[in-house]
Amino acid sequence: MSAILSQQRPAPSPPTLPHFPNQHHRMNEEEDEEEEEEQGDTLPFAAPLRDEDFSEELSSSSSSSSSSSALAVSSLRPTQLTRHGIRQFVETQQGVRLFLQNCVASCDLHCAPDLAHIACHAKNAEYNPQRFSAVIMRLREPKCTALIFASGKMVITGAKNEDDSHLAAKKIAAVLVKLGFGASLGGFKIQNVVATGDCTWPIRLEGLADEHSKFSSYEPELFPGLIYRMESPRIVILVFVSGKLVVTGAKDRSMIIEGINKLYPTLFKFRKAAT
Repeated sequence: MSAILSQQRPAPSPPTLPHFPNQHHRMNEEEDEEEEEEQGDTLPFAAPLRDEDFSEELSSSSSSSSSSSALAVSSLRPTQLTRHGIRQFVETQQGVRLFLQNCVASCDLHCAPDLAHIACHAKNAEYNPQRFSAVIMRLREPKCTALIFASGKMVITGAKNEDDSHLAAKKIAAVLVKLGFGASLGGFKIQNVVATGDCTWPIRLEGLADEHSKFSSYEPELFPGLIYRMESPRIVILVFVSGKLVVTGAKDRSMIIEGINKLYPTLFKFRKAAT
């Protein structure tokens, strides 16, 4: 009976080995690497760099970098002088320099321009009467923004100094002339000059606010600076605990110098002691 069962039972199949799909690929890569190593002695190598080549490369790179930096510097305007030789800063008697950051000017174009026509035909001009009743025109050089009203009044803002404001006003007037309006520049006047500076030492703003409460207001929860409203000259000075100063409301540079000269002894009085 057992013999009959052994004859009917099928023969066992040979065991199957696990399949590794990347094994053959890895073996081929190893063989290729061995062949490359064997052939590596016969492959030509690049000639080593000489000191002369290295020095020539350095000289060429330095000359190109110097020329590019010179072009970059020449294309930028100096920070202390304008293109007309006017100083970009004012300096007080105590040596505090305040750099002009913004000049707001107004003028009269002596015409009644069509704002929609300007917005349609002038570059970098936008006009949305539902939001603002003036054409907003931006200039690249000098970098500033002009507000042109239907009454012929114009406001220049964003210029860094007085001569840039005047140059921008003349450019806008020339654009309006090209568009067919009889524009002529007149009544040019600086309305506001903003300058920033540093008195080089920290200041105790609490003591300054207590002693000069009539002219100053200090609420650190709302604004980190002390607002000092000077009566003569009529300007506003923002004083920060780090010693940074922001002067606004001046009509010309002399008002900035006069205001800082008057406030300087007070700032010196309330300076923080060095720790």
